Amino acid sequence: MNTSQSDKDTPRVIIEATREGFEQEVIERSKSVPVVVDFWAEWCGPCRMLGPVLEKLAREYDGRFVLVKADTEQLGDVASAFGVQGIPAVFGLRDARIVDSFVGVQPEAMIRQWLDRLMPSPAEVLCGEAAALEDADPAAAEARYREALGLDAKLPKARIGLAGALERQGKLDEARAEVAALERRGFLEPEAEAVKARLALDLAAADAGDLAAARAEAESHPDDLPARYRLAEALAAAGQHEEALATCLDLVERDRRGVGEQARQTMLALFNLLPPDDPLVADYRRKLSFVL
Repeated sequence: MNTSQSDKDTPRVIIEATREGFEQEVIERSKSVPVVVDFWAEWCGPCRMLGPVLEKLAREYDGRFVLVKADTEQLGDVASAFGVQGIPAVFGLRDARIVDSFVGVQPEAMIRQWLDRLMPSPAEVLCGEAAALEDADPAAAEARYREALGLDAKLPKARIGLAGALERQGKLDEARAEVAALERRGFLEPEAEAVKARLALDLAAADAGDLAAARAEAESHPDDLPARYRLAEALAAAGQHEEALATCLDLVERDRRGVGEQARQTMLALFNLLPPDDPLVADYRRKLSFVL
């Protein structure tokens, strides 16, 4: 399907997918803006009918979503991963997840309704604004998350974000209360687990004290396992994750039912804190599983 000059003028609105860039173009991009993926092929008559309608709407919505055109002749493996069995097949993604889809040519009015359901709510828009402020101005992020909760008190993204903003400001008791409210549902999202892990490490840091002092104490008393654990906590709080994990693993091996259980919990907190694809996570999950 040929890309018109108008498409070329709006590269962030209509994108031709590539295998190499698909993760960034679709999955990562959907964390900041809704992404619509159109699986099509040049030989497919219905695709040639649907494609121009989607492109027109992408331009009309003017950046409220990004249309990604995925040629199944070039990206058959990607189409299979999405479960595509017939084309045209259209998927809507937000926050790296598929939230809706349809197959075949549909009336423009139906597609508009489908797109409108895909768009973020006002509360979700506020969450996006808050997320952009978290590192530079967590207090402003907190205010926006609270505003979002005023619009939608049950929005998990807002409560998770609020907990994170509170933790960044050192409002640890308030942050723990928000995480506890989330836990009462019976589960935590990975983002909430990360906040809970940071809170656990904040508490550990307060208990462990200065890293240099903790290291000196542990080295002067090598058989004092609680001192070794305080060193592990101080290392984790200082961001020295690999040495912290190694120290905790040694404690699990040496005293499984005693201080080793605390060390295991610290390892789990670090696993939740670090990115899931961090090699340290995979390596030490395997080592911990072997020890246990």
